[in-house]
Amino acid sequence: MPKQQRSYLSAPLSAAALLSMTVVSAPALAGLTQEIEDALNFYHYGHNGAIKFDLNYRYENVNQDAGLAETANANTARLRLGFLTPEFHDFQAYAEYEGNLAMQDDYNSTRNFNTAFSTVADPDLSELNQFWVAYTGIADNVIKVGRQRIKLDDDRFIGNVGWRQMETTYDAVLLTHANQTLFGLVANAGYIGTVQTFTGLTEHIEAPILNVNYKMGDYGNLVGYGYWLDYTDINEPITMEKSSQTYGLRATCCAKPLESFKLSDKFGVVYTAEWSHQSDYGHGATPYDADRINLMGGFSAYNIMFQGAMEQLDGSGLNKTFDTPLGTNHAFQGWADLFLQTPANGIRDVFGTVMVPFQRGDLVFTGVYHDSSDDTGRFDYGDEWDFQVVKKFGKHYALLAKYAFYNAGDTAAFAAPSTDTQKLWVQGNINF
Repeated sequence: MPKQQRSYLSAPLSAAALLSMTVVSAPALAGLTQEIEDALNFYHYGHNGAIKFDLNYRYENVNQDAGLAETANANTARLRLGFLTPEFHDFQAYAEYEGNLAMQDDYNSTRNFNTAFSTVADPDLSELNQFWVAYTGIADNVIKVGRQRIKLDDDRFIGNVGWRQMETTYDAVLLTHANQTLFGLVANAGYIGTVQTFTGLTEHIEAPILNVNYKMGDYGNLVGYGYWLDYTDINEPITMEKSSQTYGLRATCCAKPLESFKLSDKFGVVYTAEWSHQSDYGHGATPYDADRINLMGGFSAYNIMFQGAMEQLDGSGLNKTFDTPLGTNHAFQGWADLFLQTPANGIRDVFGTVMVPFQRGDLVFTGVYHDSSDDTGRFDYGDEWDFQVVKKFGKHYALLAKYAFYNAGDTAAFAAPSTDTQKLWVQGNINF
């Protein structure tokens, strides 16, 4: 069990309470919100431009078994401030600053050398988060060049690691073709040259990417993809070993968490069936082949969502596994983040999810149970309970409380180094 700890909750809970009190005063806030929207959005010769603002306060507590690391307490506030130009002759540009302020330092941010504490990967940093130019002069196409956020499908392979305070962005060229009259087809083809990670590191890569999404009417989407990741930092052999080529097919319904294919006014179904194959590529020195299977089935009843799922990422010899180095991996294998990298023996994660909306969807409770083993099911990695409550106040304000408890299995030695782990988050967000 996690060790006993002092309470550090008074400061974050007080901050959350103050934000809640501010937000709940709806009539006054509605008028102020509209004034802020009008001030941040502007027109120039009939074209839209905007100033973007995102402030995210978070308290994160990480409590692990005694002897592994000291309990981590991170109070952080992240600001993103961006400027979107009006469109001019089919061109539009965007620049965005991102900075994270650490208001206490008793945690391992991966950059502050406080390795005695458990890890909270939110370093005190500031950076140019996005800087791109887009061209829309070709019908049904958008060409975007520069540092940008890229999110494909469920972010398993290409994502922005959006849960962390700082995000991952890409120096890339991305062509998006969206022709809703021609089979509902959306295709993303691009090339990534640099990865600016959520911990502030820069990784050099040569990575063509292709994702083709075909909408099958109301029944969902069929997706085919290929990602060729070749890490080229020759002085970083561990980084180069992340090189891989991945191909896959994905059929799914539906894109948003509470969406379903409606059977009637009160009932609906959801599904995902996905298979991927990965092998060595580029500067990766070790030959390997590994598969991934991702299955989910569920139903909604009176707006309550029930899902059962299994995701398996195979191992293929020591340190060669099916990996997703550019994915938003926090969303998979449990929020305690014990399996951000696939263990040497692979992983099979069997899990169930319940989502319950209240107040017309402005308040959503989510509960998830995970049972994890190696890819054969012989070695017990452990199980995990996850709970989350999100309360939205209109489009611009949100509060979140989140909890994860991972109970290490009897054969945890066959997994990545793991231990009983408890994590707690309290968060408030303002986004315009």
